[in-house]
Amino acid sequence: MAHSESPKAPDNSDPPEPDDTADDITVRDPVSAPDADGRPRRTTRRFPLFTRDTARPEGGGRAAAGDAPAPARQWPVLTVALLVGLGLLLTALDVFRWGTFLIGAALLVGAALRWAMSGVGMLAVRSRFTDIATYGVLGLTIALLALMVQPKPVLELPFLQDILHFTVS
Repeated sequence: MAHSESPKAPDNSDPPEPDDTADDITVRDPVSAPDADGRPRRTTRRFPLFTRDTARPEGGGRAAAGDAPAPARQWPVLTVALLVGLGLLLTALDVFRWGTFLIGAALLVGAALRWAMSGVGMLAVRSRFTDIATYGVLGLTIALLALMVQPKPVLELPFLQDILHFTVS
């Protein structure tokens, strides 16, 4: 497997980057076992000077045991995706209000799963707080807008009409 890196301008303050064939690797940080390419991995939580990869999100592990089939390991994200798919199907079948409400509810379910479970697999994208805030705000916004859609809204907020008249007039 070939490993290519972008060319780097020579810098006298840093030691040279080791090539793939070198046996002696100069390391300035604490390291653990080597990765798949034989290079040492970082164990420190301090951020490196230059980012070369992304950290796995907290809770990004499997939601089931490693010997379970893939759908069982990723059931939280599949649950949210299936609910969103059902909401899109309802919307396509001209049940717009309840289809979009189901999409918002699916995001709220994702926020609840992210809050309640320590390992949610691919449902974990960012930090726990950011995921919960993102899923929650988007889910609540979509669900409320679905309930307020015309004609015959299920939810009416009188101050929104005042805001609309203030901005339009």
